[in-house]
Amino acid sequence: MMSQRKPINGRPSGTDGSDFSYRMVVDSRYQKVAEGKSRLGKLIFIQGFIQFLAAVVVYLSTLEGGTLDGLSVSSCLIFFISLLIGELGRKRSRAVLLKLYLFGSSVSVIIMVVSVLQSGKSLEVIKDSSKWASSKLEVSEMAVVSLGKSL
Repeated sequence: MMSQRKPINGRPSGTDGSDFSYRMVVDSRYQKVAEGKSRLGKLIFIQGFIQFLAAVVVYLSTLEGGTLDGLSVSSCLIFFISLLIGELGRKRSRAVLLKLYLFGSSVSVIIMVVSVLQSGKSLEVIKDSSKWASSKLEVSEMAVVSLGKSL
């Protein structure tokens, strides 16, 4: 009896590969969860990059002598906080945190859209395409907002 418990060459019995027929297969639902978490991680990374671009656009607009738009800054802050919450929810598989992430990112995009629509320059740039070259920041801000909405 005692000889069965002691490994012969330092390896516990049953780990030499001969027990493959008794091993369990990972259920497909767990594989789907792992794939979903991986996709969500990529999406959070892409959204973080787009939001970083939005923060750069907001910062560059202040360098050109513009004022700091409170709505844009609050949108960036809300989005970064919701991204952190979303990453925590993804890693820990917490549905409550993922719902909070979804709500926060949606509110952030709505605030950013309102901010773009409030600035009259954005509408002027859309109406008159000759102003696109002179209004690069407005065009880039609209591009960032449209990218954020599409995700």
